[in-house]
Amino acid sequence: MKCEIIIDPQGEEKIIIHAKEKTKLIEEIENMAKKDSQDFFGYKNSEIIKLDPKDIFLLTVIDNKIYALCQNEKYLMKERLYSLEERLPGYFVRINQSCIGNIKKMERFDTSISGTLKIRFKNGYSDYVSRRQLKIIKERIGI
Repeated sequence: MKCEIIIDPQGEEKIIIHAKEKTKLIEEIENMAKKDSQDFFGYKNSEIIKLDPKDIFLLTVIDNKIYALCQNEKYLMKERLYSLEERLPGYFVRINQSCIGNIKKMERFDTSISGTLKIRFKNGYSDYVSRRQLKIIKERIGI
């Protein structure tokens, strides 16, 4: 398979694939392109704010509502956590049933004698990793 990349600051971003048939690789490229192009919108008071996934520290459930926590702000999200998880870039990981975190925004990992792992984010928020997600998170962060 040949690959050609053209960088044009004034051009429209698009991906064109010429193939004889649709393969698993093409489907993965298509899914990555869709994930990267989808927008996230948060609500605060009467404002609707477009959120860049790079600025989101974590998505969590607080009082049965889903919030995106950024540096110093908290935005209400109008989607379910599982549907947000499907659209998030690869540097997000499920921490527990009610939290998805940005690996790049994690600051500290505290372990206890009982084997639990507590993640502290750069914005000060912390949460515990569920036993079900422990192995996945350790692999993703390289512990």
